[in-house]
Amino acid sequence: MNYLEYFSKQFKLQQETGSGSLLSPIREDAFDQFFNLGLPGPKNEEWKYTRIGVLFNNDYQLDFEKSSLTEADIDGLRLPGSEEANELVFVNGIFSQELSTVRSRELVVQPLEAAAGNEYSATIRKHFNHSSKYLKDGINALNTAFIQGGIFIYVPERKLVSLPVYIYNVTDARSTPVLSQPRSLVHLGQRSSLSMIETYVTIGAAESMTNQVMEIVVELDAQLSYCKIQNDASHASQVSTTHIRQVGKSVVNAVTISLNGGVVRNNLHAILEAAHSEAHLYGLYFQRGSSHIDNHTVVDNVEPDCLSNELYKGILDNQSTGVFNGKVFVRKDAQKTNAFQSNKNVLLSDTATINTKPQLEIFADDVKCSHGATVGSLDEEGLFYLQSRGIPEKQATALLLQGFAMDVLEKISHAPIRRYIEELIVHRLS
Repeated sequence: MNYLEYFSKQFKLQQETGSGSLLSPIREDAFDQFFNLGLPGPKNEEWKYTRIGVLFNNDYQLDFEKSSLTEADIDGLRLPGSEEANELVFVNGIFSQELSTVRSRELVVQPLEAAAGNEYSATIRKHFNHSSKYLKDGINALNTAFIQGGIFIYVPERKLVSLPVYIYNVTDARSTPVLSQPRSLVHLGQRSSLSMIETYVTIGAAESMTNQVMEIVVELDAQLSYCKIQNDASHASQVSTTHIRQVGKSVVNAVTISLNGGVVRNNLHAILEAAHSEAHLYGLYFQRGSSHIDNHTVVDNVEPDCLSNELYKGILDNQSTGVFNGKVFVRKDAQKTNAFQSNKNVLLSDTATINTKPQLEIFADDVKCSHGATVGSLDEEGLFYLQSRGIPEKQATALLLQGFAMDVLEKISHAPIRRYIEELIVHRLS
């Protein structure tokens, strides 16, 4: 049975049990799109350097059954500062209310299906699945077609959520290859603020694949701080989409840290739909072995007087491969836009590879935009200087790479998480 036959059978079973929901017609349209498009291949320009079709030769299984993971299993996965955080746990793509803890009273967390049928249904209708307008490929449609166990997160107007939200995407691959498809919609009301940290963990030795979509809507004068940590096992692959719409004048700060995994593809979108909005996108990828990282970013300036700043840095060693494809759109009405984009890479071996393609598409005439990319080896003069001061070569290399990464790490606003990632990098370098 090929993957189209398998997913067709599973989709039919899902629709029989979940018909009548607001999400049912959305699922149907998405599955039709998936069936017609299939998985992205080399003929798709956006997936030219990342082939995920071969990953589905592992016979991944959709697992909608209740997991046997316990609180003790989750304890070993918790991030620093978890005792003072709202913790939301997905197991095999399904939100687990039993393993999750919401400590902030002002924070609303509901199953997506429930929110689609109560007082939040208008919000779901208005904002859900907006990412499909930017991602017209089969893998994004596959997530939408099999929405199950998703969540809706809402911060009411004028509420400042003092405790961060930690989202744990856990895959239980102890017995069989698993395909996890977490789905969430996050809505920040006017003049609200939220800090979110997301991480991915695979338990077990079987192959795993995570196909995740998170859509975020930010209203007037709201502030979002978002950090994604990818440090999963080498047999765990991932396609992760974070789609952020700034529908009111707002500020977004997003940091993506990619340290380990098999084949990893990140889609990060910032859609600036309101004048005077700001979007700051930062990324650090530090790959080794035969891992593959692909960062695709889109910054779409729709309205005037917006500011976007994008900085992605990469360190690649051994036979690892990397891709950076950044697009900045400045629409016709987006006058007075300031948009900056930079991608810098250090290759530590002759067998590491990076493909970088920063792009600008400008349809307005009164803007200030720049983009650039660099690829090179470690600074030999700096390395020689440190060694001449008595610092061993290995330690000198580590110091230079820490300095290279610091521009991104210092943008992580939550101190316990920033220190945690710094320690991961120091451990890697040592």
